[in-house]
Amino acid sequence: RSKTLFDAAQQVIPGGVNSPARAFGPVGGDPLFIVKGEGARIVDADGKSYIDFVGSWGPLILGHAHPEIVAAVNAVVAEGTSFGAPTEIEVKMAQLVTEIVPSVEMVRMVNSGTEATMSAIRLARGHTGRDKIVKFEGCWHGHADSFLIQAGSSALTMGAPSSPGVTPGTAADSITVPFNDLEAVEKAVVENRDKIAAVIVEPVAGNMGVIPPAPDFLQGLRDVTAEMGIVLIFDEVITGFRVSPGGAQELYGVTPDLTTLGKIIGGGLPVGAFGGKREIMSDISPLGKMVSQAGTLSGNPLAMTAGYETLKRLQVPGVYDALEAKAQALETGILENLKALGLKYQANRVGSIMTLFFTEAPVTSFEAANACDQDLFARYFREMVNRGIYLAPSQFEAAFVSLAHSDADIDATIKANYEALKACIN
Repeated sequence: RSKTLFDAAQQVIPGGVNSPARAFGPVGGDPLFIVKGEGARIVDADGKSYIDFVGSWGPLILGHAHPEIVAAVNAVVAEGTSFGAPTEIEVKMAQLVTEIVPSVEMVRMVNSGTEATMSAIRLARGHTGRDKIVKFEGCWHGHADSFLIQAGSSALTMGAPSSPGVTPGTAADSITVPFNDLEAVEKAVVENRDKIAAVIVEPVAGNMGVIPPAPDFLQGLRDVTAEMGIVLIFDEVITGFRVSPGGAQELYGVTPDLTTLGKIIGGGLPVGAFGGKREIMSDISPLGKMVSQAGTLSGNPLAMTAGYETLKRLQVPGVYDALEAKAQALETGILENLKALGLKYQANRVGSIMTLFFTEAPVTSFEAANACDQDLFARYFREMVNRGIYLAPSQFEAAFVSLAHSDADIDATIKANYEALKACIN
């Protein structure tokens, strides 16, 4: 049934998918079409069940179809899906985000992570009066033109580190430096003195696989941007509410000027947000310098309700301890499997996101991630799928642990991991 659907999709959808990350090209075969999700499991069009570590690429931290989230959204649907006018839930959601995320004094809701990062960059340029931005190799900030310069995620997987259609002028305004290389950032800033509006970074890289920041890297970015009057933007679309309640900025104790958010604040519905210092956010239309940003469906009651109900449940004491215990158990089991099989592959984890890299060298940068054995990963992916474990179909993505994963799910995944690794090396 999945194959039949994919054949039909390819006739009317480019590549048969509405986002390249869903394609199975890098791992071989056809993508699975999913018909249902419940808790930690999904079911494909052929009726096969899988323990899911994609979780809609991160937002389903409570699991699929959480009954209380479903009930709340159903209640809102009965009252109307969207009005193009202010609603109370937008205010409640914004208040909650500003309470939780250290850097956010004001927040604007949008409809995707790409829209959030694109808007944050425009705001930084409008606020500073400068044009250039600094981004990092392998960090993915969505598909806006400014970011498609040696991008990660699906662009990396498909062997296209930049995209046709991005103008030379746009590329010239985007300076790309290696992740975790503070010296390169300082050099770029000096060479472009008074021209750089923003430095944007995933504080924990999540789209070339999970790569933590080097010691003092984030604080170094904070210091150099503050000194040079540059807006520091943390893209926490993946890490926000994942690696700690307040995101990576809370975990590492470094406060940016602006933060972009997504995934979890929509509870699985399309959403994004950007926020930060009141002084900077006050330049957005209809205030201050009138930096343009608008969206008919921004802050729509469905996404706001799902996100608000999700965030409320994440504030319950002990939730993050439980999430950490699940993720740590999975990491420990995988590391023990590697040791038992005499393998020296690398497993990187921060909070509830992790990646098993098929390389023996520590993975701290785009260059190191790109040295992984992608053919071996493809074999491993297929072996895991055959054992009922659904992972992202790319070496360069994260696995997301949710609160819905039971001890039995973790144990079954560790067992499948051992068997899959053993099959790959035999």
